[in-house]
Amino acid sequence: MTDPRHGGIAIIDFGSQYTQLIARRIREQNVYAEVFPHDAPPDAINYHHPCGYILSGGPNSIYEADAPQVPSHILYNDRPILGICYGMQALTHALGGRVAASQAREYGAALIKQRDRSDLLSNLPDVMRVWMSHGDRIEQPPEGFVSLAQSDNSPYAAVGDTTRHIYGVQFHPEVAHTNEGTAILRNFLFVICGCQPRWSTAAFIDDAIRSIQARVGDERVLLALSGGVDSAVTGALIHRAIGEQLTAIFVNTGLLRKNEPEQVVRVFRDEQGMNLIAVDATEDFLDALRDQYEPETKRKIIGGLFIDVFAQQARQLGDIRFLAQGTIYPDVIESAASSKTAKTIKSHHNVGGLPDDLRFELIEPLRDLFKDEVRRVGSGLGLPDRIVWRQPFPGPGLAIRCLGDIRWERLETLREADAIFLDELARENLLRDDTAQAFAVLLPVRSVGVMGDNRTYEEVVALRAVTTDDFMTADWARLSYDLLARVSNRIVNEVPGVNRVVYDISSKPPATIEWE
Repeated sequence: MTDPRHGGIAIIDFGSQYTQLIARRIREQNVYAEVFPHDAPPDAINYHHPCGYILSGGPNSIYEADAPQVPSHILYNDRPILGICYGMQALTHALGGRVAASQAREYGAALIKQRDRSDLLSNLPDVMRVWMSHGDRIEQPPEGFVSLAQSDNSPYAAVGDTTRHIYGVQFHPEVAHTNEGTAILRNFLFVICGCQPRWSTAAFIDDAIRSIQARVGDERVLLALSGGVDSAVTGALIHRAIGEQLTAIFVNTGLLRKNEPEQVVRVFRDEQGMNLIAVDATEDFLDALRDQYEPETKRKIIGGLFIDVFAQQARQLGDIRFLAQGTIYPDVIESAASSKTAKTIKSHHNVGGLPDDLRFELIEPLRDLFKDEVRRVGSGLGLPDRIVWRQPFPGPGLAIRCLGDIRWERLETLREADAIFLDELARENLLRDDTAQAFAVLLPVRSVGVMGDNRTYEEVVALRAVTTDDFMTADWARLSYDLLARVSNRIVNEVPGVNRVVYDISSKPPATIEWE
């Protein structure tokens, strides 16, 4: 059977904030897309035999001395190319055209008008609204290129060499603000590149199972199961492939949400039939976090202790060759591990820093998937919605949502408040598309209140709910006043020790989604 990754699109990343979005838009058409740093080796870029290349935008000006350039092996291998924004300018520069600073920069919405008919813009309106974000423009296209569309400030808003199937657009077709962006990408995929829609959940599951079985053979695999979506789907997929050869270790840190430890054991041991070792290390974590208030210190303590507990259990299992991790594609891209010049946004790992006596080969079956694809795979494997659609949860758990002193009593207060908030959101069907992430935070302050005729001096809960497509930026969710009033009323009446509830209306940036 053909690998569903074969015959897709290789995206060459020049540093655009929209690069992941290009890949997502292509995969929505059931075509595999993979992002590569511009300096990635040719063998890596061409490993899955792409039908074409897309060159992303980027922050540089192509005429700068140290600006990243289009690799020559891409220019001259006869596969179609689409350059977007900086990618278009890089193509122009590499093929002998001229790029210069524009006297009138374009940022935001603009109208473009088609000039010459082409496969790229076929069956699209003569005038289209697009999203521009550039300070440079094409002054002279390379030989053989013609203008396909123009805007008021860009005579070459889209260009193409229709003989060589090389195209460029000055705007961003991958963003929602470009009305016909999906249609433009679809033309490139199916009309110009001849891609086939092979990338699907079912195809991925079948291929992943075969790959896991071929690699593992009769060896054993160990999984650190947190109960989050990524590790849960990883476990379900590997369990489908090799059954009893998989052992999962679940460490209850005491920092999980209400009823989550019991739910993890029930779903994976009782319902899925997985070999699951459940370790209750609550007291160890609480002791280690006593009198610790600085967020990074808390993270390091939790990460280090988790490794100690996990390693202790792993040693008791004897010789195991493989360690499975729930790494997903945004982790891979953001880590920029394969590029000499790409900037690392953040480092990602699930079980890092294991002792020298525990040496595993990694299995990361989800490393090619975005989060929405992971959820679809989980549903395809039969995991219940309460696992597949679980709200995102940070690795350190409630330790970074319980600001200040971390004591069992305060964690219980936070758990109850958080459960009420999620319960009310679920009643309104707001936990999927309308709130990408929602949670309660227990603040390290007290406030004066009145309950009955008595003065109170109790803790404050902050509610946080955001909307986002990619978690790189986020906006606060416009929840109804009635909903917020119900949540607040329930918390102050049902959760002892809380007399005030506030709602966080900060966007990202400047805030982050989590408080710590």
